[in-house]
Amino acid sequence: MNNQAFDYSKLKGRIKEKCGTCFNFAKSLGCSSNTLSAKINNASDFSQTEIIKSVDILGLKKEDISTYFFTPKV
Repeated sequence: MNNQAFDYSKLKGRIKEKCGTCFNFAKSLGCSSNTLSAKINNASDFSQTEIIKSVDILGLKKEDISTYFFTPKV
């Protein structure tokens, strides 16, 4: 894991909008809700594969990846 913390608030909003709950999103992503929670809370990193799958699940554009996954936490 890197030392950079990311702000996932926009991602959390999109998850709620498209999947209803983090549990539903985690299930679609193929991980547990605990694993997803660790990623959203910067205790673990999203893999490239998870990011690409998330784009599909959440109906994002590839150019939105940096906004949803790499916005530095201030």
